[in-house]
Amino acid sequence: MGQKVNPFVLRVGFIRTWHSRWFAKPKDYATFIKEDFNIRKFIKKRFKQAAISKIIIERLAERIKIRILSARPGIIIGRHGADIERLREDLNAMVKREISIDIEEVKNPGIDAQLVAENVSLQIEKRVAFRRAVKRAMEQSLSSGAKGIKVTCSGRLNGAEMSRTETYKQGKVPLQTLRADIDYGFAEALTTYGLIGVKVWLYKGDVLLARGASLSTQIAEDKEESQETAKPNIGS
Repeated sequence: MGQKVNPFVLRVGFIRTWHSRWFAKPKDYATFIKEDFNIRKFIKKRFKQAAISKIIIERLAERIKIRILSARPGIIIGRHGADIERLREDLNAMVKREISIDIEEVKNPGIDAQLVAENVSLQIEKRVAFRRAVKRAMEQSLSSGAKGIKVTCSGRLNGAEMSRTETYKQGKVPLQTLRADIDYGFAEALTTYGLIGVKVWLYKGDVLLARGASLSTQIAEDKEESQETAKPNIGS
């Protein structure tokens, strides 16, 4: 089971929590899911070069709070906060609700699976040999503190006539251990031969909750720590 399912989904409620955090009545559920999808799609399309790792959405009555984790927050904020203010206005018009946006910097992109996958796909699009791109990304992740990494590339690799899948692994990646903190990322590289898919599994170590502590308590503590080191709230 752990070999096939998304490792993030498998650990939700145990050591992970949701990226969309809200409750809804049955008649509003589909509408909220569609809004979340459109918000994430809109932000990622506008800021392709911002190295966005995650977009976390929380809903409070008629207010939506969006938290963007990015390795290049300056691209989103813009000069004097102009770009983030424009983004907030556009999202307000799109969902017809009050929007607040927090930007947090990803301090160590080398151990963020989504950013690693996007980096590999970008190198492939620049015609770098996929093996070289994968090897470079794996070495960078391990030197940044990861305990293990697995990368899978699928498609017409190096322009081959037949598509194939190749997997590379270094270190330890215990996919079936629920306490293992495994990050997962996926990206696609658009080449002249078609799409090449890149999947990354990155093992950061085990998450051991204190005796008697709940997941929500642990999440709150982690959030407070991240806010202390994050960039200030702009555009909310």
